Amino acid sequence: MGSFRLFDLNDAQRAAVVQTTGPVLILAGAGTGKTRVITARIAYLVAQGVKPANILAVTFTNKAAGEMRERVAGMVSEGETKKLTLSTFHALCVRLLRQDIEPLGWKKNFSIYDQGDSLGLIRAIITRTAAKDEKLEPGAAQALVSKLKNDPRIAAGGAPNDSTLVGAVFNRYQAELKRMNAVDFDDLLLLAVRLLKEHPEVRQKWRDRYHYLMVDEFQDTNRLQLDLVSQLAHGDPPNVCVVGDDDQSIYGWRGAEVSNILEFERHFPNPAVVKLEQNYRSTNAILHTANSLIKNNPRRRPKTLWSEHGTGDKVRLVPAPNEQEEAAYIIAEMRQKITDGLAQSFADFAVVYRMNSQGDFIERHLKEAGIECLRVGGKSFFDRREVKDVLAYIACLLNTDDDSALLRIINLPPRGLGDTTIDRAMAHSITTRTSLFKAINDPAFLGTMSPKVRAAFQEFGVLLDEFETKMLAVGASYEEVVARLLDEIGYFPEMRRHCKGEDEALRRETNVRDLLRDLGRYQERSPDGGLRGFIDKLTLDQEREDRKREDFLAQTPRVTLITLHAAKGLEFPHVYLLGLEEGLLPHERSKVEGTVDEERRLLYVGITRARRFLTMSYCVNRTKFGSAMSCTPSSFLKELSRDHLELIQASAVLNAPVSETSAKGHFSQMREMLGKSG
Repeated sequence: MGSFRLFDLNDAQRAAVVQTTGPVLILAGAGTGKTRVITARIAYLVAQGVKPANILAVTFTNKAAGEMRERVAGMVSEGETKKLTLSTFHALCVRLLRQDIEPLGWKKNFSIYDQGDSLGLIRAIITRTAAKDEKLEPGAAQALVSKLKNDPRIAAGGAPNDSTLVGAVFNRYQAELKRMNAVDFDDLLLLAVRLLKEHPEVRQKWRDRYHYLMVDEFQDTNRLQLDLVSQLAHGDPPNVCVVGDDDQSIYGWRGAEVSNILEFERHFPNPAVVKLEQNYRSTNAILHTANSLIKNNPRRRPKTLWSEHGTGDKVRLVPAPNEQEEAAYIIAEMRQKITDGLAQSFADFAVVYRMNSQGDFIERHLKEAGIECLRVGGKSFFDRREVKDVLAYIACLLNTDDDSALLRIINLPPRGLGDTTIDRAMAHSITTRTSLFKAINDPAFLGTMSPKVRAAFQEFGVLLDEFETKMLAVGASYEEVVARLLDEIGYFPEMRRHCKGEDEALRRETNVRDLLRDLGRYQERSPDGGLRGFIDKLTLDQEREDRKREDFLAQTPRVTLITLHAAKGLEFPHVYLLGLEEGLLPHERSKVEGTVDEERRLLYVGITRARRFLTMSYCVNRTKFGSAMSCTPSSFLKELSRDHLELIQASAVLNAPVSETSAKGHFSQMREMLGKSG
């Protein structure tokens, strides 16, 4: 088993690893080594004689799945590692559907629409469906469509009422997707679950394949993901092992159901329950503070984190007169810590906040101070115009009936096909119930066009046919074929025409070259995957930009600016938690929606990101709508134990007196709060 040894694990980890039969619930607190346990458990199963092909481990991100695979590769042989299925939920569903979707009415070469593709189709459907006096914003409609797909009645095969605009848009959207042999991200789960539920022979096929199921981050699963696990569960009792932490369930707003982990026994009776409470990340001062907060959540599985790292420095609580002083305090202290040798570089620091907009202010101040920073978040690689252009061309070489991709490239570069002409082509495709590509090649439609437009449509069709043939030739290099296609249509000169300067042109061309290189590497690594496998991989891999940023951060030490949601799963030696004010954290909306418990879990996640030093701050006054407004300290601060908490004035570091009288009142208020907490 390579480097895997049971005695390297602590007692609780070892108990989780060797419990291989029946349902198992591993409650893994923050920083307790859950990935180590999952990978060790996989290695242990293989060592016990379980065939690697019968093991399935599912997580939420490609990064987590990749890390899992790397760790397992150090414990079992290369041949055994290749036979394991270590996957995200969506990638697993693609695997199921690529093999067995046909009973549901799709062909196996279906296209996968990302958020942008989906939004474009919904926008077009609203335009065709809404009456003059009806308004429906496409982004809101997209969110409603996604919500409907997670409704149990729709998931069971029902449909919303066509009499409402939302219902009509939903039904036409689904019909259009199916007509174009396409699915969106929600469909991947929805259709996989429906396939397994409605077709026993398919369900049995996959149960026979996977005898041991493991699910990471189980607290983040929604109802459909739970259904998928239940449908795949093999045996009586089933060998289903889930790993998670209800205290870190922070994605309720996007459908995650903490009840899945809180009520695990209801879905999988009589499980073995193992708690991982020894933390390998933080000091006990930080953990004690986190424990004192989260125990106030009424619905949770009790657990208490502890560490062998000693007590460590006290957690600092800093009331600042305003956001300028808050930012100045953080900057001054970071510099002081580097000077004192408590931090090696600015890469040791993370500034964490509830709302993405809070990052704008601290980012400006860091840049003004000459400190490099990395803002986690922002435009995805796959949302960049040039990347979507090239992917659309590749998608059309795979499936000319992909209307969304075809609409993107039909006049790119310009071929003399204006919006009116394309609208007429779309109308003909709708009337004849065919794809747009078939419509623009229909003699009946072409006969209504001018000779110039007719020639443009015909040349476009010939172009796609020609390069589809080149792509399918034996030994063809995908990278070279697509590069030749881009050269033939003059893509780069046209792209440069729309750039504001040389820097933008170079950046955008580099993105395309990166994409082509990825295509070449994919063909080398997965010669049997084909273009479809490449498109699937990219569509499902939405984390590329984050990885590029992490690589850049490693090269250039920078302060990380990140939201609490994005920080989950990460850790930093020094963490600054900003804006602990009522209305920000907990967010004002949470009181109306009854989600204050999730906001408390969000702060808990923030606290447990810190390894050595943690500073929490709030503003006495904050600028809102152009004027200073008084702020109230977060009610969560009252719940923190005073044992390892230290109240610090921002002026102590800035070496300036606090002038606001209200600030003094807040210091008194905070001392009173801390005096009452246990």
